[in-house]
Amino acid sequence: MVESVICAGTVSRVSSVLQRDVKQFGKQFLFDHRDETCWNSDQGSCQWIVLEFTQKVSVSEIHIQFQGGFSSRNCILEGCLKNEELKTVTEFYPEDINALQICIRRAVC
Repeated sequence: MVESVICAGTVSRVSSVLQRDVKQFGKQFLFDHRDETCWNSDQGSCQWIVLEFTQKVSVSEIHIQFQGGFSSRNCILEGCLKNEELKTVTEFYPEDINALQICIRRAVC
């Protein structure tokens, strides 16, 4: 059974928030399991999400959902231990659709 590695101690950061409107589009909506909310980045390439876990994690799947017409064509999963340099684990290429997608299966960090 797959369970989320996002827990109360997980720290998240994002590259930007649409028009700096964190109340409506902030990072707090990334993992709230509500269809009517979302994180929305500002325009421009190289948008990112950083997650800092309280312990070492193993990523078996990434579930991602975009608003159609606003998806990333190329995504990179990077990882490292605390105080080390990020390394590319894998790249994935989600579709530009509204449906929930499972993009990675069994990535080893």
